Amino acid sequence: MDKIGKYILVIDDEENMRHMLKTLLEKSGYIVETASDGSEALKMVDQTLYDFILCDLKMPNIDGMEFFESARDKLWATTVIMMSAYGTIDTAIESMKQGAYDFISKPFKSDEVLLTLKKAEERESLKRENRWLKERIKKIQENYKFGKLVAKSKAMQSVFKLSEKVAQYNTTVLILGESGTGKELIARGIHSRSERSGMPFVPVNCGGIPDSLLESEFFGYKKGAFTGADTNKKGLFEEADEGTMFLDEIGELPQPLQVKLLRVLQESEIRPVGESKTKKIDVRVIAATAKNLEDEVSQGNFREDLYYRLNVLKIELPPLRERTEDIPLLNQYFINLFNEKFNKDIREISPSAVSLLLNRQWPGNVRELENAIERAIVLAEEPVLMPENFLPEIEKKMGKEDLNDIFDGYSLKIAKEKFETMMITKALVKTEGNRSQASRLLEISHPSLLSKIKAYSIKA
Repeated sequence: MDKIGKYILVIDDEENMRHMLKTLLEKSGYIVETASDGSEALKMVDQTLYDFILCDLKMPNIDGMEFFESARDKLWATTVIMMSAYGTIDTAIESMKQGAYDFISKPFKSDEVLLTLKKAEERESLKRENRWLKERIKKIQENYKFGKLVAKSKAMQSVFKLSEKVAQYNTTVLILGESGTGKELIARGIHSRSERSGMPFVPVNCGGIPDSLLESEFFGYKKGAFTGADTNKKGLFEEADEGTMFLDEIGELPQPLQVKLLRVLQESEIRPVGESKTKKIDVRVIAATAKNLEDEVSQGNFREDLYYRLNVLKIELPPLRERTEDIPLLNQYFINLFNEKFNKDIREISPSAVSLLLNRQWPGNVRELENAIERAIVLAEEPVLMPENFLPEIEKKMGKEDLNDIFDGYSLKIAKEKFETMMITKALVKTEGNRSQASRLLEISHPSLLSKIKAYSIKA
């Protein structure tokens, strides 16, 4: 290993020891300076940033432990190795608790010193690599992030760009997408990047409030308006004043409330239940739905005028199955998230497990992927997630819905292709990507398997 440029400070009150270490280390390519005690060494670390310090524990004036405690703030980039004679081992161990890297017991052989330094260099190299990887991941996530959403696919980058632009204008937004695609996260991202970011963000699930309570929940009520109304109560719109109201599953809103919501959007005013006067409010509305509102309008389930009032700016979120290139990035994002949450140290997902995740349809979209990774991390006993960490959960979901997907329509050719794709993927997962073993499991020739993998574009 090339050690040129590595600066070492040797601190020892014995001149013979300083001389021996200086000679040994310089022959090995280090640049060496020496100090006779802790007092001299403190002055030297004020002037020079050393890569390593070899420090004797027992010295006159300021000993090794006092030096280390006094200089600790200046040694953030320095690896400190203590040298301890018989009788100071406990102190050496205490120094490691305080942040020293290691200690060497005197008397020692020359190769012990060099080996300890080599181990320290390897540790520093790993630390630098980890810092680089963390900075790299952070940079990637910043480039591919909007609020708490991460994605690098072209489709989602377009969504992020449009959302960023929309955030600057005080206009109504309609977010469309299947369940689990991140509609609320987009809404929160828009709010956080708008001028209203310091004001409330109030999310409401329109399908989660009983019809009988919707009006009072939305608009509030006056004391005595109905049995149980013992005090005046603010509604959700009033709570969101000067902020943003997120109306999730807007397609579930009953028609009587659709009329009242339309008035809020047109007039920027509400009237609490039991109140004769209206109140002015300043609320930005972002609505979302998994339903096709145009179909709901044509079927008479949703007011056409409200649809057009909501659909000023439309953002459509693609399902995860149409942007599988986002799955590896999402995998790493969720690993980092749950490592921190559960104090785990999962480093990655094995290639065979990634293949399994890439070939799943994910009807629950990103939310389902997040849940699958959370479960895998909780149950994992090794630092790398393997197919078996995911298979029970995924196989459990391969029921009637998946069979209907395979046998959709009447084409035997298409059904055969889908079924073979599923079986080949299953075999490749079982054999961790070993195609020779997979061909034996499938009872087909190796060339035939390779041909089908290519024809069906199977990621293996």
